[in-house]
Amino acid sequence: MSLIEIRDGEASPDIATVYAALRATMGVPQVNLIWRHAAALPGVLDWLWAQARPALDSGAAAGARDRIAAAVRVPALAHSTAPEGVAALIETYNRGNLTNLAVLTAVRMRTEGVAPGQPGATALAGPALPAPPPLPRLDALPPAEAATVRALAAAHGLSDPAVVPSLYLHLAHWPEVLPRLPGLLAPLFAGAALRDARDAAVAAAAAAAPGLIATLGPAPAAPAALPGFLATLGLFTREVIPGMVPVGLALRSALA
Repeated sequence: MSLIEIRDGEASPDIATVYAALRATMGVPQVNLIWRHAAALPGVLDWLWAQARPALDSGAAAGARDRIAAAVRVPALAHSTAPEGVAALIETYNRGNLTNLAVLTAVRMRTEGVAPGQPGATALAGPALPAPPPLPRLDALPPAEAATVRALAAAHGLSDPAVVPSLYLHLAHWPEVLPRLPGLLAPLFAGAALRDARDAAVAAAAAAAPGLIATLGPAPAAPAALPGFLATLGLFTREVIPGMVPVGLALRSALA
């Protein structure tokens, strides 16, 4: 599955307004792929944003973000130096992935009939992070870098192998870093370590979901494109995003 998306530079004024609010409420300088994909489907971004915004505005999603991070255990990686900007990029993805996993799992589970629970503790989004360089496109990378990105994505064993996590693409801006990632991440990719950490993130997001559902906004009328989007949302909240959570947390420690 190659996802259609609307990137920042392609956004209409209405979409750009939602993107700006997403960046502000999540405390990240970019908009994650699942939101860019929702924007490309008529009515879906508005449907999603109307529900997610109150949970983001209140700090409920940030509180769940922190609880999910605390529940995920990752193997220690060898410490490695990184050029300026890499640590900030990884922190951008960590904050975005954890927050999205929390709030989007809650939205998905509400569509599945899960009832609201007792809201959990809130938290602040966090200090502003620097804007990253533009996200490269896979087909524009040099062949060796594109092959590395594909190999890293393949290590996740996604049920749709065509999905490429954006962090790996973004790290192509640092050609001295990207080729080191397969070796650096080897302890996480070995055996069941990544699967177990991903499953822990999924379980923690599911545990936080009833409390977050209580903080969501009312769901608008379902747009025609919603069934297909919900299938993609299931893939992202069960596999793609929770699989990148342990990668980001492990790299945070290794490249600190």
